[in-house]
Amino acid sequence: MPFWSTNFGEDVTLKDPKRNFRFTVSISGINSQNGGMVLWYATSVQKPNFEISSSEHQFLNHTFYYPSTVKWNAIEITMVDPASDPDVAATLSAIVQAGGYNVPANADTESLTSMSKAKAAGALGTVFITQIDADGNPIETWTLVNSFVQKLDYGSGLKYGDDELTEYKMTIQYDWASIETLGGSAAVALGGNTFFSSNNS
Repeated sequence: MPFWSTNFGEDVTLKDPKRNFRFTVSISGINSQNGGMVLWYATSVQKPNFEISSSEHQFLNHTFYYPSTVKWNAIEITMVDPASDPDVAATLSAIVQAGGYNVPANADTESLTSMSKAKAAGALGTVFITQIDADGNPIETWTLVNSFVQKLDYGSGLKYGDDELTEYKMTIQYDWASIETLGGSAAVALGGNTFFSSNNS
């Protein structure tokens, strides 16, 4: 039955539709000693999305299209900076440094290091984007695989007369993402790897 015609007063177990403001973001590489943490200072996040390119074949005056490669697009997380516990600017900078980037201050061994996928993905850890219900229970969880920081934006600038909270934007690239939902559709497996999965329990 459609949610707009449901009598919620007759069944308290009924769920609301998914709401954009009910979400959490957690990254295992942040506060990793506690198994990762929910970024309570995250104000918005994009969901994973992908594009399927196509190849074309022409025959006389007809054009036919065939699906080709799948490309997952980067996502962006917007955060405010509490300035302590944690200091977001310092935390994000430390993740990039742990990924292998060091400023070329001295011609020593440290300055000769460079970034690698293993170090960059390991420094950030696994990213989880979860939509929750009114009781705080997960109803949709995206897991980003082999994610790493692609871009950091430390704010649009400072000026007198602007009393808004300072916001940072972090762009994350990843190889693919999987999704778990409650009561979702059947799993779709690609090349032996399950990219889309559902939890019907």
